[in-house]
Amino acid sequence: MNKRHITSLISQNFGKFASKEFPHWFQIVVNNTYVKLMGLDMSEFHSPETYRSLNALFTRRLKEKRAISLNAEDFISPCDSLISECGNLKSDFALQIKGMRYKSDELLGQNFTAEEKSIVHDGEFINFYLSPKDYHRYHIPINMKVLKAVHIPGKFYPVNFPSLKKRLNLFIENERVVLQCETMKGQKFYMVLVSALNVGVMKVSFEPRIQTDANVIGEQVYEFKDLYLDKGEDFGCFEMGSTIVILSQKDMFEKVLLKAGDKVKFGDTIAKLN
Repeated sequence: MNKRHITSLISQNFGKFASKEFPHWFQIVVNNTYVKLMGLDMSEFHSPETYRSLNALFTRRLKEKRAISLNAEDFISPCDSLISECGNLKSDFALQIKGMRYKSDELLGQNFTAEEKSIVHDGEFINFYLSPKDYHRYHIPINMKVLKAVHIPGKFYPVNFPSLKKRLNLFIENERVVLQCETMKGQKFYMVLVSALNVGVMKVSFEPRIQTDANVIGEQVYEFKDLYLDKGEDFGCFEMGSTIVILSQKDMFEKVLLKAGDKVKFGDTIAKLN
């Protein structure tokens, strides 16, 4: 068995602490301290005292559904996040952060054909950074079909700005789950869930066999025939903050309504489909 990277061990140990249910009085102290230190806005959620573990607080659900656009052409943000970078791919090059490029072909891993990877060449990319204070659940951005999911084991380097600036190919080194998706118009795009330090677990509700931060060697592939998901549907969570990358085929979007540095919330319309 391969020796696990130190970042994986750190994330696993933090995960054990976060998942532990302490005596109620102490759990209240832990939860309230975290809320104050990180500056969480709990206005859309239950009070911190109601969560039985720190992990339950991290993965909290909204008390009420957010309003989203019912227009079939409106592509919404899948999460609450900062747009760390976005723009056009140059062939298969996208930006991790300004001045640091990565290859989308490498991000997608070994279990997509050259043709499947090339569909997003010269397309659009959007990097969503979820900080530890953000809402950690992710949602479906458009009515769509999931064709394939690939779990790629890897490391758990931090994905904050200092780390992005100093570590080339960070997204490619970190553990990730790649979803190959198709809109109702047949347009192809990928959603890539990228791990980070203390994000040992990425939940994918429609495929419980995906077990991240586990003793898995090699990429694991899951294919689907008729898996249709509705815009706005909750399909999982990061157990702490992390990153989602969307890669779309060329001309899938008529217009992208955001830029690097923007703050977005799940449900915001961020692009218009062609």
